[in-house]
Amino acid sequence: MSVVRASASEPTPTTDTPRDAGGAAALTVSPSGLVLEARQSAAALLPQLRAGEPLAQVVPWLAPAHDAACGRAEAPGPVCDVVDGRAVDARPVRHGDGSITWWLIDVTVVRSLRDELRLEQARASFLAEASAALLGSLNVLRCIEISADLAASRLADAALVIAPETRGRCQVASAVTGTRTARTVLRRIDTEQLPGLAEALQGFPPVPSRWIDPALAPAWLAPDGFGEIGSVVVTPLPGHGVPAGALVLLRRAGSGPFSEGEETTAREFATRAGLAMSAARMFADQASITDTLMRELLPPTLQHLHGVEFAGGYRPSQDHERVGGDFYDVHPAVEGSGGTLAVLGDVCGKGLEAAVFTGKIRSALQALLPLAEDHPRLLRLLNDALITDAHARFVTMVLASVTRRGADIRLRLTCAGHPPPLIIRADGRVEEAATHGTLIGALPSIESTTFTTALAPGETCLLYTDGITEAQGGPLGRDMFGEDRLRRVAAECAGMPAEAVVERVQMVAAQWAGRNSHDDMAVMAVTAPHTHHLAAVDGRGPGRFTA
Repeated sequence: MSVVRASASEPTPTTDTPRDAGGAAALTVSPSGLVLEARQSAAALLPQLRAGEPLAQVVPWLAPAHDAACGRAEAPGPVCDVVDGRAVDARPVRHGDGSITWWLIDVTVVRSLRDELRLEQARASFLAEASAALLGSLNVLRCIEISADLAASRLADAALVIAPETRGRCQVASAVTGTRTARTVLRRIDTEQLPGLAEALQGFPPVPSRWIDPALAPAWLAPDGFGEIGSVVVTPLPGHGVPAGALVLLRRAGSGPFSEGEETTAREFATRAGLAMSAARMFADQASITDTLMRELLPPTLQHLHGVEFAGGYRPSQDHERVGGDFYDVHPAVEGSGGTLAVLGDVCGKGLEAAVFTGKIRSALQALLPLAEDHPRLLRLLNDALITDAHARFVTMVLASVTRRGADIRLRLTCAGHPPPLIIRADGRVEEAATHGTLIGALPSIESTTFTTALAPGETCLLYTDGITEAQGGPLGRDMFGEDRLRRVAAECAGMPAEAVVERVQMVAAQWAGRNSHDDMAVMAVTAPHTHHLAAVDGRGPGRFTA
């Protein structure tokens, strides 16, 4: 072991000096700040180190720490500095004669690894935050803007997210570091103007940033007031099976190029952004398809038809659902049918599956309209069609053929396993239609009876599903609304127009059920309109009801 010593006039370290411990770099310094001895390994780490020289001259960055350590009773702590590009830790050991041996440790690699670890932790934290933000929205445009904002805030001075749309146009969201939110425009762009953009939009791997000349970047790429572009990164946004778009990162001139690690982080972020955008687009497509199908399954809006008032109301079993197993339709008279056909039915089950089965029944009834006047035959043919269906479901319904005869309305009513309609007379009496029959789709053969009656002006025929009468509520929440209560409500509706009758029945039933779960509720009213004018407030002018 090679040791460089000072002259004998200086204090000599005691035997507890660690100068004999291996070949680690170390130097011993007297209380006055003179280097007493230095190992060759220390001299190799600090070439200017010489024994017998003042510490302040040969290792100036260590001298203040040594002076401070000599004036303390407790052991001093380590000192760190960078020497010729290498990170050095100096750790002191005090001796009995007051001298201090400073052990010098090259921690360049350790610090480098520590810095890399911090960068990796920061990168992982950013990607986790980005994933949470991106997955927080299923709106396509919002996902595009969030992607641009995140990229501009952490990855570059500015970022653009380019998402192809139809007819050669693209959604372009641009964001600049420090701005509050991205700005999105729909524009037509020439993807060949920027190297790597066309390939990225097709899902090909990105080209290295150093291959892209920022001087060739098109004018539309830089946000307003951004200045000269110094470096560019173009990377694809991968989606579910097809690319979701491309991410473009920009740095101003003088900010330095993108490192390999930064480009890797950009690609990993782009993967998350692309998947989020793709998921949002798939959700939007599915929502559009669902909305289109739902519109076909929703009950129609009813109105006056051939001098008869029709009104209907529907409330699904769940507030978040729009369709269910109850339905109603009004089919205008066709040649040979003799009258308008109103149908109200209740399919076994709830929710979307019941609604799909309802759609099949409504389509079958549409095809059977030429037989609308022969209720029993129509029901038998419908039963034959449903009995062979793979779905183990059945339906109850009531048919009402409606014909205007002068001021009155002629009604032919036929039930198939359904609650019989109620006839609300002008004087407040409520009559039950004497019709009954077998439910549809459960038995090979069915039977039904038809009831014929007439409605005078102001009288109403009320059709309803059992969701109304079986709604549970009341003081204890367990009592059914019931037929008697429905009759009393119906009696209160005497003389009301069809829309008012439906609204009243639905409101009272909903108030009775409160927050309790309930079945689908459907109501239809067929009313003979008043044939005289009701006086206005001042006695002049036509009233609400006219023939």
